[in-house]
Amino acid sequence: MNRHSIIFDGSAPIKLSPARSWRTYLGGKLIDEIHGKEDSEDSHFPEEWIISIVSSRTEGREADGLNKLDLPGIDITLKEMVDEHPIDFLGKQHVEKLGKQTGVLVKLIDSAERLIIQAHPDKEKARQLFNFAYGKTECWHFIGGREINGEPPYVYLGFKPGVTKEQWKKLFNEQDIEGMLDCMHKYYVRPGDTFLIEAGIPHAIGAGCLLVEIQEPTDYTIRLEKSSPSGLKLEDYLLHQGLGFEKMFDIFRYEAYTSEETLEKWKVAPAELLQTGGFKETELIGYQQTPCFRMTLIEVEKEVSIEGDGVFSGLYILSGNAVIKAGEMEQYVKKGDQLFIPAKAVTLSVETTGKSSLKALRLFGPALV
Repeated sequence: MNRHSIIFDGSAPIKLSPARSWRTYLGGKLIDEIHGKEDSEDSHFPEEWIISIVSSRTEGREADGLNKLDLPGIDITLKEMVDEHPIDFLGKQHVEKLGKQTGVLVKLIDSAERLIIQAHPDKEKARQLFNFAYGKTECWHFIGGREINGEPPYVYLGFKPGVTKEQWKKLFNEQDIEGMLDCMHKYYVRPGDTFLIEAGIPHAIGAGCLLVEIQEPTDYTIRLEKSSPSGLKLEDYLLHQGLGFEKMFDIFRYEAYTSEETLEKWKVAPAELLQTGGFKETELIGYQQTPCFRMTLIEVEKEVSIEGDGVFSGLYILSGNAVIKAGEMEQYVKKGDQLFIPAKAVTLSVETTGKSSLKALRLFGPALV
């Protein structure tokens, strides 16, 4: 069996090419630096999508974000592979419950400016309003950042006590951006921080953030600003996603908490799962917080075997170098690489090749039970 056939039958991890996606905000310089690009600069491609079989909802750029296999001379998307071999790639139990969808999307985000104030539909509203099976609960795990105009990285999350739907609509109609921001809690963030952002909760990633976002696999976003902070004018459709300016306010959840209550509810503490020899695994977000996805941090000093248990996952390399073996297949990985690990790939061996340890995020789809 040759190298390509092992990959195509789902027996080994599949290295994927980076998939950048156009957005309304500026950023991406730090993503370019991760990949060693010289003269990196911010642009309207501030996101890199990971293990993605989801198309962008930006008109004219629907192919953005679809990951392709990182194989010379082969132009095949991960979506095409999953469509053709769903059980090998996703697992029998997953396909029986969720079909040919991974049920998850992961993004690397580098924001040079504050993102537009926004919220996303939950599953019920996604089915009702968009005839789509998934909403967009998401989770942010911060891995770096930079100061922008002298201010460290920050986020806005959740309504302050006293905010009403009528007040929120009035501020939008007046395009009182400062008034809307003042309705939400602002938090400065550091590498290692993790937040769960449930569907319907207003939020905005601030300038200077470098994070990995794991989310339900949709791109439905209700936006509250008609111009981005850098001055890009947005078409109405990008704001209301076809719902109209009245109905889009039904997406928001108008529950409100104090700053301390908000952190207690949505800031997630890491939980150590395993530490043995030169291997450590820490859960960053788990099924006890949301059934939508799961993410762990693995740290490998020398070598470790990882059991797949018949469940697919993704791997994003944060630092270090390693060779990953699955049967007869070997692949070398470095910082910034991403891999899709099919459900059929039962046992993986990860062996570091440099002086430093390997750190990687392991990314999982929805809970199946």
